[in-house]
Amino acid sequence: MLDISNNHMSSIENGRQKPSLDTFIRICNLINVTPDYLLLGSMHAYNIPMDIIDKLRLCSQSDIELARDFIEILVKRNEKNHITDQSCK
Repeated sequence: MLDISNNHMSSIENGRQKPSLDTFIRICNLINVTPDYLLLGSMHAYNIPMDIIDKLRLCSQSDIELARDFIEILVKRNEKNHITDQSCK
């Protein structure tokens, strides 16, 4: 799938060789993760847990739009609560 030899893949897996940038990107695409996930760990750049991002990748475009709408509702609710909290001080 990566168009590299088994020996080269084994060397990458065991840390004896580093993959080229092209191979690294193909690995990320095949295992459906972002490069920052492999380089930095389990959190996405904006502290979004990777499991949420992974699950969104399994959604249809219309599901993603629905999730976006839901997040907008949460943001507005939090803004409203923040304003209410500020006025109580």
